Amino acid sequence: MMNKNTELNSSFNGAKVHPNAFVDPSAELHDGVIISQGAIVGPNVTIGQGTQIGPNAVVTGRTQIGNNNKVFPNVFIGLDPQDLKYKGAPTEVIIGDNNTFRECVTINKATDEGEKTIIGHNNLLMAYTHIGHNCELGNGIVLSNGVQVAGHVKIEDKAIVGGCLGIHQFVHIGYLAMIGGMTRVDRDVPPFCLAEGHPGRLRGLNRIGIKRSGLMENKDFDLKLLQSTWNILFKSNNVMSEALDIAIKGKLDLSSKKLCDFLKDSISKERRGPMPLVN
Repeated sequence: MMNKNTELNSSFNGAKVHPNAFVDPSAELHDGVIISQGAIVGPNVTIGQGTQIGPNAVVTGRTQIGNNNKVFPNVFIGLDPQDLKYKGAPTEVIIGDNNTFRECVTINKATDEGEKTIIGHNNLLMAYTHIGHNCELGNGIVLSNGVQVAGHVKIEDKAIVGGCLGIHQFVHIGYLAMIGGMTRVDRDVPPFCLAEGHPGRLRGLNRIGIKRSGLMENKDFDLKLLQSTWNILFKSNNVMSEALDIAIKGKLDLSSKKLCDFLKDSISKERRGPMPLVN
């Protein structure tokens, strides 16, 4: 004899829903979706083709999850933000394709009307990672175990963040940055840079990450020019604004320009400023 949940879940054509899971009738499940035992999928949730929701995971709120994501057990997506300013607005979580969310990851929705928490494609969030409200993650990012990301953080493509650390609210982590485990991340980390320490400090360019990324094969990428620009910005006796003026007047390729543009934004009044270089 079917129980109530079995009857409810059998209406999702093309999806496999465990009899002991609960899926709200207004949720939208596409072909190949798997909802495992004990999982809960709330109203206003859309889950794309081939996405797997693991045992006892919860997906709720106005949440859109793309295709071929893997959500491991006890993951919580779309719950209210941990923000005292939250007044119940129907904010969103938007997740792309081919992401992996390991055990006990939590992803909070945004705070105010019309805002979103956004995660792109091909990211790996390891166990016990927390993504706070209004965060924006790009593509190909790795967050190691126990990374705690506060609200309004932006992490650009291909950044790698080591385990057991916190990222302060409103921090911006640049493209292909590498942050060592247990670093205190309370300032912006520029693209292509390696950061480590407590307090966090820049250690130089992320040369290993750059080589592994395939950038060296791009004819428009010049590592020597990027290093020269980095030296002007961080190793000269000029303050950052003066160093930027000097660097911008010189020769820049796309990567050097990306670095300069990031720093120009980082030292603006709205930002926390870049992480300093180790002494």
